[in-house]
Amino acid sequence: MAIKEFRPTSPGRRSMSVVVRDDLTRDHPEKSLVVGRKRRAGRNHQGKLTVRHRGGGSKRKYRLVDFRRLRDGIPAKVAQIEYDPNRSAHIALLHYVDGYKSYIVAPAGLKVGAQVVSGPEAPVAPGNCLPLARLPLGTVVHNVEMTPGRGGQMARSAGSFAQLMNREGGFAYLRLPSGEQRMVPVACRATVGRVSNPDHSNQRIGKAGRVRWMGRRPQVRGLAMNPNDHPHGGGEGGSDIGLRSGPQTPWGKPALGRKTRRQRRPSDRLIVRRRKR
Repeated sequence: MAIKEFRPTSPGRRSMSVVVRDDLTRDHPEKSLVVGRKRRAGRNHQGKLTVRHRGGGSKRKYRLVDFRRLRDGIPAKVAQIEYDPNRSAHIALLHYVDGYKSYIVAPAGLKVGAQVVSGPEAPVAPGNCLPLARLPLGTVVHNVEMTPGRGGQMARSAGSFAQLMNREGGFAYLRLPSGEQRMVPVACRATVGRVSNPDHSNQRIGKAGRVRWMGRRPQVRGLAMNPNDHPHGGGEGGSDIGLRSGPQTPWGKPALGRKTRRQRRPSDRLIVRRRKR
């Protein structure tokens, strides 16, 4: 795919760019795999605001994506490559030979009409899902499980991938997109290939309205507020936010790099090399 830029017919168009989607199937999604999506607007189950600057945005329906890929040995044909408004990657509609239909995260290079299959005996080809124990070293994968049977949790965004580095003692060593290296049980499954739409991060938003379409509301710098609204506010002229006890949230909590994770998690022992040294 490529990036498309526009003629500067307006200030918003002047700096806007989008991903060309010529290879996508211009059709409606599969009706049986689409459900309604309730808007949360940054609120939890109690209705309390837990994430600021969320709300509005275009309506979107959720596509049910199969992250588990447990239909072993049953070939499927790629019927459509579609745009999904809920994720940065594209999705592929699979028609299995037994009549079952499902969506998967589309890997780069997967075309309409291609055949994919999952299971330990599947060939190593883009779109096929295999246990890490059956993949050759150096294979580029995505949609990687962390617990066998739970479904893919790692390397699912546009252009993302992980690389199988080694296997030892029932664990596979993966290098993740962030640079982190971690161990994953060899029984976990992964899909061969890199996630589609790698140019997603090269787009330029171009105008504030396009951000509002995504459901993101404006943010105001604390430095521009009054002292009764934010710890960074007030002062004559520009001031340094670090003059107090360092950067803070509107409620006086430490921010900008301060560690907030107190407990150690069981999965920490599986991290061989962290992304932040």
